[in-house]
Amino acid sequence: MVATLTTVTALTKEVYEGQIQDQLQSEVVGIKRLESTSRGVESTVGGKYVTFPIRVRRNQGIGYRQENEQLQAGGQQGYASVRVGLKYGYGRVRITGQTMELADTNVQSFANALDEEMTGLKNDVAKDTSRQFYGTGQGVLAYTNAAGAASASFTATLSGTSATPWTQYLEVGQIVDIVTPGNGTVKASGLTISAINVTTGVVTLSSTATWAIGDALVRTGNGPVSSTVNREVTGLGSIVTNSGALFNVDPAVEPTWAATVDSNGGANRALSETLMIANVDAARVKGGKTSVIFSGLGVRRSYFNLLQQQRRFTGIQEFSGGFKGLAFAAGTDDIPVVVDVDAPPNRMFGLDESALTIYRDKPWYFMNADGSIWKWVHDFDAFEAVLKQYWEIGTNRRNAHWVIQDITES
Repeated sequence: MVATLTTVTALTKEVYEGQIQDQLQSEVVGIKRLESTSRGVESTVGGKYVTFPIRVRRNQGIGYRQENEQLQAGGQQGYASVRVGLKYGYGRVRITGQTMELADTNVQSFANALDEEMTGLKNDVAKDTSRQFYGTGQGVLAYTNAAGAASASFTATLSGTSATPWTQYLEVGQIVDIVTPGNGTVKASGLTISAINVTTGVVTLSSTATWAIGDALVRTGNGPVSSTVNREVTGLGSIVTNSGALFNVDPAVEPTWAATVDSNGGANRALSETLMIANVDAARVKGGKTSVIFSGLGVRRSYFNLLQQQRRFTGIQEFSGGFKGLAFAAGTDDIPVVVDVDAPPNRMFGLDESALTIYRDKPWYFMNADGSIWKWVHDFDAFEAVLKQYWEIGTNRRNAHWVIQDITES
């Protein structure tokens, strides 16, 4: 839908006085912290891929012999080649010629419609990026836990087998496809979410569709290309796991290329300090050093309750990059436990940020190759601007990270 004189009425003094009061949750935490770390951003990216070697096996040509015994066979280091392919992200905004004139000439306008649209798009892209930080690259916003035939509503859940409603990444007005996760087969396309019941998880679509148990909602066109190629960036859902190939390396072939996954078979269990220390230690044994722990609001409350039960009244601390969080002691240094509203529920991620990098040609920017951000839309009295970034989240030590799943939230 394009912006028109009608849609920007709320921006004029004839209707409201003062500033626009944003009603949307726009907090961005995880990806922002990653950008602030020492290995946070790598901008020297050229071509289609970023490629570098990793050491995955030791030289096993080591042994002890008796006098005059034959020496052991010579060995060598074992390497694998990591290939990080960039993903291409875009955001588009379209306004009418009348809106353009109003924004430039109407002295009664209290906010420039152009600035509102462009700034709003940048904020919306940042929020969507925050979601992708925890995703798998397949673009999943929610799953269906029951089949539907010619239906316009379904219950959104965190997985295809879950009975718990989950609508965290869904918004009214989103244009979505229903796809088969894994291979990206599109069951229905271009559906608009017209209503969401957060309590029951029931989502109403603009038209009817048919789907199977475990199908997924994605932004239109964002679903996976195939079982091995995704359109969205690779998030923690694919990085912090112990199975499946990542960046051309498969832990089934190279077992060291596996993160620590502490699950409980889908049954939630109480969070404990011992559980957290065990995972920090597991990453340490593999050569990683946990520098930050991310969780959602419910798991953060569970951790806070744990501190209270142990009579440890740890205050909020400020850590590197200006981020604040509760401290967790698992060695010589305190590890910040940072809450992120976009983190999935019932999980806690422990990351070695020195092993994570954002690869990109440059930060999000508006296309202006011809010297102008705004492009005339052919055959319409309208203009468009396109925001874009070529980027990917990569890691050079997958085994330096961990995740605790199936945590009971408070």
